[in-house]
Amino acid sequence: MRPIPEGRSVIAASSAPDGSTAPAAGSFDFDLIVIGAGYGGFDAAKHAAEHGLRVAIVESRDMGGTCVNRGCVPSKALLAASGRVRELADAEHLAGFGIHAAPVRFERQKIADHARQLVETIRTNLTKTVERSGAKILRGKGRLDGPQRVVVRESGGGVERPYSARDVIIATGSDPFVPPGIETDGRTVFTSDEAVDLEWLPRWIAIVGSGYIGLEFADVYTALGCEVTMIEALDRVMPTFDPDIAKIAARNLIDSRDIDARAGVLAKSIKPGCPVQIELVDMKTREPVETLEVDAVLVATGRVPVSKDLNLASVGVATNRGFIPVDDTLQVLASSEPGAAPIPHLWAVGDVTGKMMLAHTAAAQGTVAVENILGHPRRIDYRSIPAATFTHPEISSVGLSEADAKALAAEQGFELGVVRSYFKANSKALAELESDGLMKLLFNKASGEVLGAHIYGLHAADLIQEIANAVARRQGVVQLAQEVHTHPTLSEVVEVAYKQAALAVAG
Repeated sequence: MRPIPEGRSVIAASSAPDGSTAPAAGSFDFDLIVIGAGYGGFDAAKHAAEHGLRVAIVESRDMGGTCVNRGCVPSKALLAASGRVRELADAEHLAGFGIHAAPVRFERQKIADHARQLVETIRTNLTKTVERSGAKILRGKGRLDGPQRVVVRESGGGVERPYSARDVIIATGSDPFVPPGIETDGRTVFTSDEAVDLEWLPRWIAIVGSGYIGLEFADVYTALGCEVTMIEALDRVMPTFDPDIAKIAARNLIDSRDIDARAGVLAKSIKPGCPVQIELVDMKTREPVETLEVDAVLVATGRVPVSKDLNLASVGVATNRGFIPVDDTLQVLASSEPGAAPIPHLWAVGDVTGKMMLAHTAAAQGTVAVENILGHPRRIDYRSIPAATFTHPEISSVGLSEADAKALAAEQGFELGVVRSYFKANSKALAELESDGLMKLLFNKASGEVLGAHIYGLHAADLIQEIANAVARRQGVVQLAQEVHTHPTLSEVVEVAYKQAALAVAG
């Protein structure tokens, strides 16, 4: 048994709410068991193994979880390929450069194969990385069995094997949410899990939901020649995005494309078939609006945590709509109520916590959880974690929304500063003939501290990292305005915003 890292405490056998007893100190099978091998579980297991802990990682499906197999990796491969098709098919844009291309041809199967091959490559690399780190992979479905105990139902035979560990990290992720009244068959009515396979291209597809998943697949489908109807239950399309960013993005990503976007309507029922029937009702009154008949439906209405089979009751944890409550060290709490007690030696990371359902958030949480297990106190700073939507062009954000920033300003008694920087004044964007873009920067007018930013435009997903770094360091715009940016680059959009904000602080 390796020595316990400095700062760790050794506990004797303890009792769970159901009266079961945890293993005595020094008798554990592993120092750490991680349930789930998505990015959160992967980073946790790798980090722990590299720091000398005996680690096991439990996975019942494919290594890499949702992101690698059914999410960000294959969807970005589809977006990369369909984005090329869109660019080559945009005769008006190309004509601006004096370029005239022949009609564009593409092979759906080869685009799908590109995504599948990328998934296989990254999944293989991730698995090898885990094995090289020294972590043991346990194939099967894991659940808690009281304090510091995990039972694994092995894949295939269904044999259950118990294991003990000084610490346990839950990283079971999330699944697509399918609202009541919607039937899926995986072929004509499906979620993003099936959409990444790109098995066929419906002539007319309805997408239920206008969040980042719906927007990205609308980008793919329209580029490949499909007609899209977007259905949003809330009162505006893209409701989770900054209103100013949503306005300019919708103009380019929805209005200018073969998309019929409808807000304030609810898909009360969807029945698979040929055609698929969608019963639409008014969101507020629940009065019938119409019945649509389309070739296919993508349900992109968010995600729900995978936690119901974890036997959390055995350690006294009450979830909140399935999400596992954690503190900023990622230690599991007994409930989401204020003052809830932490559960010793139990941690949770990734989508199952409901904090920020992003792969890089999960990875960061995994590392932070392990640092705390190792006795190196560390907390996670959600404000500095950026998010991106990989449409063409992209959307990104970091930090506070304008509404939250206004609330913070009122609470703390400072004036909120808001400046806008436009791509149409940027030389690189003009050279690319992609100058329709906007950056909104939020800051404290008294201290100059950067509170958040929202961007729509060319390479917005890359640009946001600079602001994320500033938010992480709680830097002020006066200092940031003095930094020199390369000319001509898109990063000058950020520089202009910093300089405008610095003038506002000085004034």
